[in-house]
Amino acid sequence: MAMEAKKIRVGVIGANAERGWALRAHLPALRALPDYEITAVATRSPDSARAAARVFGAAHAFADARQLAAHPEVDVVAVTVKVPAHAELVGAALAAGKHVYCEWPLAPTTEEALALAELARGADVHHTLGLQARYAPAVGRARELIADGYVGRVTSATVYSALGMGAAGRVPAWAAYTLDRRNGAGLLEVAGGHTLDALQYILGDFGELSADLSVRTPVRTVAGTAASVEVTSPDHLLLNGTLADGAVVSAHIHGAKVSEARTRLEISGTRGDLALVTVGPHSAAGIQIGELRLLGSHTVDGAHRELPVPRRHRRVDGIPLGAEGHNVAQTYARLASDLRTGARTTPGFDEGVRLHRLLDAIRLSAGTGTRRTVGEAPA
Repeated sequence: MAMEAKKIRVGVIGANAERGWALRAHLPALRALPDYEITAVATRSPDSARAAARVFGAAHAFADARQLAAHPEVDVVAVTVKVPAHAELVGAALAAGKHVYCEWPLAPTTEEALALAELARGADVHHTLGLQARYAPAVGRARELIADGYVGRVTSATVYSALGMGAAGRVPAWAAYTLDRRNGAGLLEVAGGHTLDALQYILGDFGELSADLSVRTPVRTVAGTAASVEVTSPDHLLLNGTLADGAVVSAHIHGAKVSEARTRLEISGTRGDLALVTVGPHSAAGIQIGELRLLGSHTVDGAHRELPVPRRHRRVDGIPLGAEGHNVAQTYARLASDLRTGARTTPGFDEGVRLHRLLDAIRLSAGTGTRRTVGEAPA
């Protein structure tokens, strides 16, 4: 059902006045969009919720996220907390009949993701996942150029993504939970999920793959403390595979790079090449955060030149292109359009399940040493 042309009222679960992804990305994104207003926030304690309400300009503050979800002045619930809490909080929002924007990953396991997708289908609401790399302007332009035949028939894609967080063996305290594979929020799920989703958005889905997962730094230190953390979540992913159309893909996703952390996705075809390259202060954070430059070439010598990205690929003016929240704002802008028109163009929970299944295939391949068909049941 399409919404009236009033402000879309958002309740943010996981808001914090001092730190966190909501403060760095969701708040700037929502403030940049005239379609939205932040009406409620929820954190773990009444004091922190009230502090967040002052910073976010929200009228309502809750220490119980279920109360936020049930409040009549909330249309959309944004779930920005750690992954293990997603199922409970998304479920509460869906039970209250609210639209949901949930950060990626949808859940720690595919089974939980499937259950949430089933709930969402029965709730008759819009449900969106934070796979915001899709809406980086350069990604949108690359997808358009591929469809228009800029590179001819796509023959291959190569990904190198080196992330800077955790360099020199130290991780910030908030990220320590990502080092435990049971939490479903490590390098494979976050960097791997965002990067491979962007690749599939541009080129189409994987058909088969082989993969290796490694833990190369088995113990890390929590920054600012003497505490050490055992690492069970992989910090390296090596992948080779084929897309449904036969194009071959190779990828190396590398955690805790000490220097020159960056991402480059290069696409080759029978007529030329395209490359997406992270630039700017957030280059080490991955393809989904910050600014991307689009390069292309049709020349035999392989010299790339920067390609312009038409203005139509930017839906948001009130936030800089290189800001952490820019691509999040692009996603919220699409969601607002969907809510106004009844369309469904943002990635929903069913798409999230498909991405979870891709990650399952990677884990199965790495665990068994076999090539896997994406989506097949474990043997």
